[in-house]
Amino acid sequence: MAGGATTVALLRAASSAGAFGFLPGGYQTPAALAESLGQLRSAGIRHGVNLFCAAPTAPDPDAYARYASELQAEADPYGIDLSAIPPTSDDDHWAAKLALLCTEPVPWVSFTFGLPTPGELAQLRAAGSRLAVTVTTVAEAEQASRAGIDLLIVQGPAAGGHSASFDPGAEITAVPTAVRVAEIAAAVRLPVIAGGGIAGPADVRAVLSAGASAAVIGTLLLRCDESGASVTHQRALVDPSFSETVITRAFTGRPARGLLNGFIRRHEADAPLGYPAIHHLSAGIRRAAAAAGDADRVHLWAGTGHAAARTGPAAGILSSLL
Repeated sequence: MAGGATTVALLRAASSAGAFGFLPGGYQTPAALAESLGQLRSAGIRHGVNLFCAAPTAPDPDAYARYASELQAEADPYGIDLSAIPPTSDDDHWAAKLALLCTEPVPWVSFTFGLPTPGELAQLRAAGSRLAVTVTTVAEAEQASRAGIDLLIVQGPAAGGHSASFDPGAEITAVPTAVRVAEIAAAVRLPVIAGGGIAGPADVRAVLSAGASAAVIGTLLLRCDESGASVTHQRALVDPSFSETVITRAFTGRPARGLLNGFIRRHEADAPLGYPAIHHLSAGIRRAAAAAGDADRVHLWAGTGHAAARTGPAAGILSSLL
């Protein structure tokens, strides 16, 4: 879980419970990623690293300007001038992070939002890493298989946070995660692990019965002792005012599932496609709102099983799923 929710402490706790954790590379600087890698290596914790593999999708300039003007009312309480933020496209320090993982390899590297080039995959494999990619459809799984990927991470539409779809404009249809797992497992001869809406042992059993080798856990850990999610986010997960999750691109210009709040209600209809430009446009508002305890203006990423998220040690929460 990028953006701060997954911490080194959470990976330590997951490892103690027999789970295998992925350190999020998304939104981290290469220096910050290197520091976290060093901490985990010093502690002797086996782990993987997840990287965002997304070609920027430039928003229509007029649509961006209109949206920036619309969001100014959300920024005003925090003294933020959105007119000073031009459309920003970046690749999340892709080359530097790739180079880091080639010199400081980890057992597994996973990718979200797409596939690296054959040459980049070869570099990581030569460094000693095995490779995984998050997929949302049979077509994406088949593309990953042709690229020589070792493992598929199947993300069901119930998952919290960004959809890993290779095409940010693709329609996301509601289907149980176990059904999507069965479709992909039948179509592609690769090992599968699966996540999306995993809220308890029955959900784990469902994806295992459908053909997955393991379950991926995210939202369920957002309130645990080792979580780095903001207090505002954690409180919203159990606030009856935020009981519904929806898929929105209002915050980042790319579809993501989160708790329905006022920001989404006010802006989803007008939000343009355009990641990471819209992400950068709204980032200051979201940071300020989280610090102020204003859950109405924060991206409250959460899967459909968010009501099961609870406090306590992560190891205990993970063990309860067995």
